[in-house]
Amino acid sequence: MDWLRRLLHPESAPARTGRLDVRHARHVAALHHQGGFARGWEPGECAALLADPAIISEGVFAGNGPHPAGFVISRKAADEAEILSIVVGRAHRRDGLGRALLHAHLGQLAASGVQHVYLEVEDGNLPAEQLYRHFGFREVGRRKNYYAKSDGSRTGAVTMRLDLA
Repeated sequence: MDWLRRLLHPESAPARTGRLDVRHARHVAALHHQGGFARGWEPGECAALLADPAIISEGVFAGNGPHPAGFVISRKAADEAEILSIVVGRAHRRDGLGRALLHAHLGQLAASGVQHVYLEVEDGNLPAEQLYRHFGFREVGRRKNYYAKSDGSRTGAVTMRLDLA
């Protein structure tokens, strides 16, 4: 059905990526709330993250839209970075934006001297795991009961690593 959605909602321009700043905080927070997390980030939290010099962020913009359709935020420390969150808005999932976003972000991390990238993904989030494995991430550990879910239960996390150098 992806072909039908693309036919009915064609974009006038392909997706583009770019750095985010505090002006995008409200939109990043709205996207994070769509990410299925037990607690979404608030605009003030996003603004603080985006203003932090240790943060490297990237947005993906669908068509000619001025607001990000997705984002990724990482914290850099020396030659390592941890992806804190990556989200593509519901309306744009399965459009390839996540792949474009992660590709651009990994390039940005490498250009800033990052050699190792880490992330945690909810155990069982197969689309996310497949995306990360496509880029060469590999499992390096597991954390039991790591994520709180909105229904009060907990689920595990898969820790993944990618070596850029």
